[in-house]
Amino acid sequence: VQLQAFGGGLVQAGGSLRLSCAASGRTFGSYAMGWFRRAPGKEREFVAVISWSGESTYYADAVKGRFTISRDNAKNTVYLQMNSLKPEDTAVYYCAAARTLVRRVYEYDFWGQGTLVTVSS
Repeated sequence: VQLQAFGGGLVQAGGSLRLSCAASGRTFGSYAMGWFRRAPGKEREFVAVISWSGESTYYADAVKGRFTISRDNAKNTVYLQMNSLKPEDTAVYYCAAARTLVRRVYEYDFWGQGTLVTVSS
């Protein structure tokens, strides 16, 4: 599976952005898809994950209630809708694919390149 994330940009605090991750490969629908982020000077951290069917989702506490992960298997795409953005959400965001619904970086098999989200105060 090859992944390509896009949709990042500069937004003011309180604003919204939607990230997309396009996947190639016929097996996209069999993978759980996650979003991670790496803020300047910090390690990559879990943001959200969605099951292959879209029925199950999990979020990091820091984004719960503000971010929504979704997927469209017909389009081989997973999304991350980010609302009420805060300066501390500034990071490079990555999408990734895993065989099961997991949250640790090392449990993911495929990664896309990152897309930068900058939230100004």
